Amino acid sequence: MLRKDIRISSTHGGQFDCYLVTPDAEGKIPAIVLASAVHGVDKDIRAIADEFAANGYIAAAPDLFSRSIPGPLARDDDRTKERSQPRHQKIKDGEADMTDTLAEVRKLPQFNGHAAAMGFCYGGPYAILGPKRLGYSAGISCHGTQMLDYIKELEGVSAPVCIIWGDQDHQAPAPVLEAYRAVPSRMKNVEVHIFPGVQHGYMMRESPKAFDQKTRDFSMQRALAILDGLRSKQPVHAA
Repeated sequence: MLRKDIRISSTHGGQFDCYLVTPDAEGKIPAIVLASAVHGVDKDIRAIADEFAANGYIAAAPDLFSRSIPGPLARDDDRTKERSQPRHQKIKDGEADMTDTLAEVRKLPQFNGHAAAMGFCYGGPYAILGPKRLGYSAGISCHGTQMLDYIKELEGVSAPVCIIWGDQDHQAPAPVLEAYRAVPSRMKNVEVHIFPGVQHGYMMRESPKAFDQKTRDFSMQRALAILDGLRSKQPVHAA
């Protein structure tokens, strides 16, 4: 596989960084775009991108914080609070970057026109916003934050959406989990998985107190299954 850091032109002017990994695969294949936690495109996010590429999929991880404080930040860096606020506006700004990243992926000759948006922590809402209005064919959220603000955005979404938490996630209190648990009964395209004893940040090896290998493995398996479904779809060509 080929790993590289690229610059993507923003529709709002300027450019932003993106980690792009393309696999050694034949034929047309789907892609996955990773919306990082507030720590940015760090070692964890790059490792996840590499894992998807090793499984035969295009993976891209844009820097969604280029307008404020670009680059990865350490877990204990106080600047993570600064660059994440005001949250709703930052998420809205990031929608353009997710769209621009997908446009960049569309230039790859391997791409079959179908991509999943996978969000972690701060990036969790893009699992819903991606298929809602950004051109993505599926969404996956792992320990997403403030997801109750976006539950109504699920209305009208018919693409596959997978949402995963641990029940000890301090960013997903009981009312959030209860609200999302009720969704699959009325929306068959949405799956919600909540694991007992698992904390916020379970996907991230650089957060050893929260990291949970079993839940991470499950999350990757579900994401790969969704991508496999997108692989079997007919190729889509940009208009």
